[in-house]
Amino acid sequence: MTSIHSIQHLRGLAACAVVCFHVSEQFGGPFDVGAAGVDVFFVISGFIMWVTTAGRPTNPWRFMGRRITRIVPLYWIVTLLTAMGILMKPQFFYDHLFSVANFVGSLFFLPVLQEDALHPIVVQGWTLCYEMMFYLVFTLVLFLGERWRFGVLVGALAAIVALHFVPPAGYARAFTAPVVIEFAAGVVLGRLWLQGARLPLGAGLAMAGTGFLLLTAGTLFDADLPRALLWGIPAALIVAGAVFAERARPFKPAHLPTFLGDASYSIYLWHIVVGVLATGVVLRIGIPAALQPVTIIVATLALSAMLYLIVEKPLIALLHPQRPKAAVKARSAAAAGAAE
Repeated sequence: MTSIHSIQHLRGLAACAVVCFHVSEQFGGPFDVGAAGVDVFFVISGFIMWVTTAGRPTNPWRFMGRRITRIVPLYWIVTLLTAMGILMKPQFFYDHLFSVANFVGSLFFLPVLQEDALHPIVVQGWTLCYEMMFYLVFTLVLFLGERWRFGVLVGALAAIVALHFVPPAGYARAFTAPVVIEFAAGVVLGRLWLQGARLPLGAGLAMAGTGFLLLTAGTLFDADLPRALLWGIPAALIVAGAVFAERARPFKPAHLPTFLGDASYSIYLWHIVVGVLATGVVLRIGIPAALQPVTIIVATLALSAMLYLIVEKPLIALLHPQRPKAAVKARSAAAAGAAE
């Protein structure tokens, strides 16, 4: 199995879209659709987790251990620094909720609830709460035999969403949000991909293009539509179209999109606190108002990517030592960076 470069490129694009969304929101701009980068991440997560575990012996405890060591250390570092920033300059973190209970809860993916929504110290960290829940369900499914895993996993995720309308307000209702079904969409795509499903290049490109078109046209639809419909379906179309188009015509990966894909987790986690710093510098040096949003976006992406090289990459090397090259080649699956 060769690397799926389009997955890596989409990860970078999704991270950049979320950064643009938050900067646009900061300046009252119209780029709400950038938040759909999260939905693309969820679909990719389901896809990658299935592709990297199906058809091979997988130790559930080792799987969960790798997920924890991959996600948690950097998240804790950013949570601690964000909490310090809130205490030192609360006026710069206007949408953040700090308390001891929320700090501790955030570290263990059980932050405080605000209007039935998860609201951790690192505000964008709400997505990691769903990621960790998905990893937990996935780990439990790995205890089953290979023949049962797909049906039980997709069924369990669908059941979680169905339960959303049963419990009263609280964590049970928050963690059963319909957005969870986006992981299942990625799992289904991963199974189809592993089974060798193919589409003509034109069909794959048309599918991805339709997904992007539906995202941009989202403001024309009912704003009360569940996120899983409004952005989840387009996200699934984009990911499906990209991987099947690449299968129809493989391509040589571009360096910058690949690097942004590698750095996407750092970009996603760091961009709020780095954006606050970039905003302060931009205002202090007196950059014209018209240039401030794009300057903050570029500075935020650059600094977050730098922190990937300085913080995240050494952490990965420490916690996930490289196997010998022969073993890596024997077990390569879907994308070396995308699986992380």
